Amino acid sequence: MAGEVVALWLKRFRGGPMDPKQEVEAIADRGLRDNANRGGKRHVTIIDEAAWREAQQAVGVDVPPSTRRANVMLRGITFDKSTIGRMLRIGDARVRIYGETRPCEQMEEAQPGLRAAMQPRWRGGAFGVIVEGGAIRVGDAAEWLEEVEEVRDVRDS
Repeated sequence: MAGEVVALWLKRFRGGPMDPKQEVEAIADRGLRDNANRGGKRHVTIIDEAAWREAQQAVGVDVPPSTRRANVMLRGITFDKSTIGRMLRIGDARVRIYGETRPCEQMEEAQPGLRAAMQPRWRGGAFGVIVEGGAIRVGDAAEWLEEVEEVRDVRDS
């Protein structure tokens, strides 16, 4: 099933604002160029547009998706426990999914009730490592690839 990149953001510094972008550069084994979070197993964070809408409905307020502090918003790609270890092509890049991005206290500070609304069904999104670098642009295709690797379920906090 093919999806689409609907939004991109980079974080200038830890805890800093999320800047909207039309294009970002994914660097293999590192992360997104000019993004504050690089290295480890969290090179990139990804949210599903439909899951974000569900969270908004749960709190009864429209909240800008940049509030989630993810790097990529996709339409037509969903996440759940079975996605751990799967490879996702986003634009020219390939990302191995390592786990669920858990909502933090910043979600509650942004909108009361948002953190709890993001808990069910991977509404907080996923994180992974960039296996193959390349450009990612708003409007690019995203799709699951057949390649699956056994990975330890890495918890994000």
